[in-house]
Amino acid sequence: MASPDQQLPPGWEARWDAQYNQYLFVDTTTGHSQWEPPAQQGIPPAVGPTPSVSPPPAHHSGKRRQYAAGQTQAYYASDNALNDPSYGAAGPGLHAQPAQGGQLFTPGLVGENQFAAQQGPVPGQTPYYGGQEAQQPDYINAPGYGQTQQPAYGQPPVDALASQFNQMGMGQKFQLNTSNLLNTPPEPRELHRPPPEIHLPPNAAISPSPLANADPSYQRSTLNAIPTTSSLLSKSKIPLALILTPYRTVKEGDEPVPLVTDTVIARCRRCRTYINPYVQFIDGGNRWRCCMCNMSNEVPQLFDWDQVRNQPGDRWARAELNHSVVEYVAPTEYMVRPPQPAVYIFLIDVSHAAVQSGMVATATRTILENLDRIPDEDGRTKVAIICFDVSLYFFSVAPGDGESTMLVVSDTDDVFLPKPNDLLVNLAECRKSLENLLGKVNEMFQENSIIGSALGPALQAGFKLMSPIGGKITVLSSTLPSVGAGALKNREDPKILGTAKESGLLQAASPFYKTFAIECSRAQVSVDMFLFSAGYQDVASLACLPHYTSGQTYYYPAFNAARAEDAQKFAHEFGEVLAMPIMLEAVMRVRASRGLRMSSFHGNFFVRSTDLLAMPAVPQDQSYAIEIQIEEAITSPFVVFQTAVLHTTCYGERRIRVVTLALPTTTNLSEVFASADQVALATLFANKAVERSLTHKLEDARDHTFKALVELLIAYKTSMTSGGAGASGQLAIAENLKMLPVLVLGLLKNVGIRQSAQIPPDIRAYSQALLTSLPSQLLIPYIYPTFYSLHNMPPEAGTIGESGVVMPPPLPLTSERLERHGLHLIEDGQTIFLWVGRDAVPQLIQDVFNLPSYEVLRGGKVTLPILDNPFSQRVNAIVQKTREMRRGVYYPHLYIVKDDGEAPLRLWALSCLIQDRADVLPSYSQFISSLKEKVSTT
Repeated sequence: MASPDQQLPPGWEARWDAQYNQYLFVDTTTGHSQWEPPAQQGIPPAVGPTPSVSPPPAHHSGKRRQYAAGQTQAYYASDNALNDPSYGAAGPGLHAQPAQGGQLFTPGLVGENQFAAQQGPVPGQTPYYGGQEAQQPDYINAPGYGQTQQPAYGQPPVDALASQFNQMGMGQKFQLNTSNLLNTPPEPRELHRPPPEIHLPPNAAISPSPLANADPSYQRSTLNAIPTTSSLLSKSKIPLALILTPYRTVKEGDEPVPLVTDTVIARCRRCRTYINPYVQFIDGGNRWRCCMCNMSNEVPQLFDWDQVRNQPGDRWARAELNHSVVEYVAPTEYMVRPPQPAVYIFLIDVSHAAVQSGMVATATRTILENLDRIPDEDGRTKVAIICFDVSLYFFSVAPGDGESTMLVVSDTDDVFLPKPNDLLVNLAECRKSLENLLGKVNEMFQENSIIGSALGPALQAGFKLMSPIGGKITVLSSTLPSVGAGALKNREDPKILGTAKESGLLQAASPFYKTFAIECSRAQVSVDMFLFSAGYQDVASLACLPHYTSGQTYYYPAFNAARAEDAQKFAHEFGEVLAMPIMLEAVMRVRASRGLRMSSFHGNFFVRSTDLLAMPAVPQDQSYAIEIQIEEAITSPFVVFQTAVLHTTCYGERRIRVVTLALPTTTNLSEVFASADQVALATLFANKAVERSLTHKLEDARDHTFKALVELLIAYKTSMTSGGAGASGQLAIAENLKMLPVLVLGLLKNVGIRQSAQIPPDIRAYSQALLTSLPSQLLIPYIYPTFYSLHNMPPEAGTIGESGVVMPPPLPLTSERLERHGLHLIEDGQTIFLWVGRDAVPQLIQDVFNLPSYEVLRGGKVTLPILDNPFSQRVNAIVQKTREMRRGVYYPHLYIVKDDGEAPLRLWALSCLIQDRADVLPSYSQFISSLKEKVSTT
């Protein structure tokens, strides 16, 4: 292969980079490197031919069933979809319909491919179900969030608008590539890329460990290069914030969090930062300099001593110097009392509606079946059960297998504990009695005809019982609270939906719940809400309790345990919550380098002081957003953010979890844009939009979010693009932010935020609870759903690959990609839709649903049968992978949606295709046009 060396200026050489499949040009005198060939007087830059890469071998298998053989192939699953000018065009056999009755519609795409069905197969494209085999696209096995993958930027420029800028003095180029949103359709695979690569100065870390910086699934910043001044940050119009999930689930294949057990904890004497990979050892290793405030500190005497082997240890092998995420066993000085046991109190609504819906039977059975999964390693876990309708029903549980005694308190105005010593019992000692009780609760109240609810008094009783220790109250309620403290009225009014007054329905109707939640927080009591109702339940008011006590809200509208799918979803999610190893009596603080200050906090906690977050019980995979201000100029080449969570494990051990993130600083605006993380920004926008909808109006929340995006685009246009030729014909944005507009559109169309007079306030309030607590891995699909074509998926899709079940390639979120003869899957992490085209052939219906034809297929909530044929098994594998592949406890319902089926179900599924127009909500092309208009006229 010819080398381009002969065309380079003196002192330069070309080195082949196999990782990026292209030449890297290096100045041998300075060590500077760049992707572009250096210009030479009179010689145009050129690059020699790249080494050829052999295509992967085609997959072959035996004879496969043929379906609808006369139909066209699915051109859009080709490896070249990103560069195909027809990408985003209509699928064959389905044409857009006028936007009426809420039908989604994308202007400009009608009939682009209406004659495609008459064309022959296109080489390299994937045939639909039953067609010829095709090669698997490279992106099929792309890692998900938080997994190792090649950098998304720093790659060769892919747009003619790309601009070159110097890196932050690190001896290599840091490229800012520009995309034109007017001709760059959203590509779903972009969201599976990691955030922009972090380029720290050489020797910033004292350890060469690849785990020295935080995985983005634990802690990520909206900017991976921090501006040195507030004015530079302001000029970019990009908010600086951290997205935190400090207690993330460790799934199979994840790096476990190392535990430091010797109780030797080195902290800065001035700023209290924990020692980490970014400190410096000085004075012959006897002292260390803090990376936050530059304070010189003594190294603890036992820091270099192996207490297990009772011999000198290897300092450089210590976990806190090699890992960004580490957990310490805390010594006694970190305790104000002995570590509390895990305490669980279940408040179960036994009113008529709760019993008749099957909630009581399902809840008690789930608790019974999961008693072994409730954390109780140290044998100290305590449990209590309190039932309620308009009265309170306590149970005195005897040790061993004795009978439990029910104690009734009818006076809900002055709540008291009828037998304080026998209501909260040790799980291990009273296991048999608890099993007997749980097996009888539903039978006790089977004939209950009382329709009221004394939820407030029940909460007060649970608090009285738990407050001396702390723990978690789990509420299972099917009825609007109507008796005693916290009684609520049905304030649902269809007339104000979609008006400025609607935001009032999203605020707590009674001050009781916030006041009670703050009392709980002080007593280390957390509250989880499981809400079931066929009618209005005022989720907005009840969700206050989890919001301020670091709990979580779960909502099951129109729950009916007679439907197996409803019972399965609740039992799965409730069981996972019961088994979750929660952090108890926790406090969290985020520290940052000098010049940076935490300014705003978003999430489920109570801000106890200016920067101390009280979290009585931290569930796994709960996310928090913290905004940051630059108070003074930063002079250091990099900054450090450190999150510390002091907590008690549910096994009775006091620990500190520390998450450290180091980021470079920059004085270059181009580097600020090139380092922006679109996923972190979308997560922050979601939190801020919900907060603004509660303090102002829903319309204000939408306008504020849209304005933030417009200002970012204006800042980019003003500072990063020339104002001359081509400026009016483009809507420029950094390559690494090109999915941000469609993420913002998805947020504006989300149930929690979108403009509509048809969304029940309970549904909207629950959606807002999700938007402010889901980690990015779950939030992104919630605002930008995933869309697959199953009838023509590659032959590998649905089979087991190196990383588990291989998923089909994701499609753009437009109904133009639905095919009348096809089977499609749409999911947002909370719900899964199987869309069945009206012209689907009988064999496809038979293989997937075990029914003879489309006509006899019924839409609605279903359990998909597992049939004895390969396609059924592949579809089931994809559905199961969809339910399991993300962190969290959620078990999405599966709905069959027929092309010509019930309108509400169709419109619900189609609302996930956010690139289409729906009612007054714009299509993606209309949204981009409105952005272009705002940017151009400013």
